[in-house]
Amino acid sequence: MLILKVKTNKRRLFIPVPYTVLNLSVSTLTSKLVTKWAKEYIALPLLDKRALKSIVKELKNHKGLVLVHVKAKDGTEVLVQL
Repeated sequence: MLILKVKTNKRRLFIPVPYTVLNLSVSTLTSKLVTKWAKEYIALPLLDKRALKSIVKELKNHKGLVLVHVKAKDGTEVLVQL
């Protein structure tokens, strides 16, 4: 599960993202309809479904890995963890 935490002085935000949702988003982003729309409106590189799925599969093997941990001077903190 991918965990996204954002802390500010006034609020805290915690968003757990299961790997199933990541796999579903990979399938959606690489669908023919989205790829066709992206070519018309956005300069998006071609996304390979198999490569992205293998990346998500590999992320499952590294639970607890911190991908992003940023603290700003104003007290804002962002954490993305597997």
